Order: sequence, then C-alpha cells, then structure tokens
Amino acid sequence: MEVQHKEQLITAIGQQFDAFADLIRQWPNPAFEEMPEGKWSAGQQLDHLIRSVKPVNLAFRLPGWLLRIVFGKPSRPSRTYAGLVEKYLQKLNAGGVASRPFVPPAIPLARKQHLLGVYNREAQRLIKSVNRWQDADLDRYLLPHPLLGKLTLREMLYFTIYHTGHHQRLLEQRVTPVV
Repeated sequence: MEVQHKEQLITAIGQQFDAFADLIRQWPNPAFEEMPEGKWSAGQQLDHLIRSVKPVNLAFRLPGWLLRIVFGKPSRPSRTYAGLVEKYLQKLNAGGVASRPFVPPAIPLARKQHLLGVYNREAQRLIKSVNRWQDADLDRYLLPHPLLGKLTLREMLYFTIYHTGHHQRLLEQRVTPVV
C-alpha cells in the first residue's frame, strides 16, 4: 500500500483501525485472555495499540512551532510507506521490542468492551487531529519514535497504519474468530 496524500492517510487509518476493532469484537471471549507460548493476548494487543496511539494523538494536537522547537526539523524527505515498513521490520529483526510504557499488563475479558470504546475514540481523535494539518506540513515536522528515532508526521502515520495491521496479522495467525 502506498499512501500519498492526507486524505488517503485518513482513509487508511480509519480502515485499519476499524478492521482491528472488528477482529477484537469477533474474537472468541474464552480466548481473549489467552497468551499462547508467552505471546500477548488479544486484550494485550488492543491495550498496546491504545498505548501506542495516545502519544501520537497528543503530538498531532500540538502546534507545529512547538514540535519544531522540541524535536527539530527534518533533514531529509519523508520515507515512503514501503521504506518506513522496511526500516521497522529491520529493527524488529534486530531484536527490537516495545519499550516499557507500551508493554501492556494482563487484560481481563471484563475490560474488552471498555477498551474497544477507548480504541475507537482514539482512532476518531487521530483522524480529527490529522485533518487539522496541511498535507505538506506532514513532511515539515518531526516526532520521536522509541524504536525508529525521529519520524516525520507522515512517517508516524505510516507507522501507525502498519503497526495496527501488524498486530492484527499476529492475532489472525492464531485462530479464526467466531463470526
């Protein structure tokens, strides 16, 4: 998937977040808490994605001038979606893992509906926040990523889309949810 313009990014964010939420809604309740072979449960995957998108949402609500003062300005053009994914996969293959603030605790089934609501609100906040920015500005400002270093706003959105799909694919490899 190669996404170019802000409108395409917003569409891709909405579609990917909806697809993950649909998977979690359909996930069999008895399996929601299961952590096969020490892997994160479906609930932990959901919580991790919430923890991952909240700081992105905060950053996208800040003014550009503040982002520039705190994180500097890009010294290179934004990577393509494929280029960003390649860099992320290289980091994962080199042993990269989620840092402590993004590692979820055990998530009981009783929190499933609440977390789905939080996840959906965060998705809508992200879409609304991205909509505030001009397309060209997505390449003019930086944000820090704990594994990838400084990314342009566009690259952070590429990461958010890919990262959500990555966790969806991890779950889909386990079990086919009850529809």
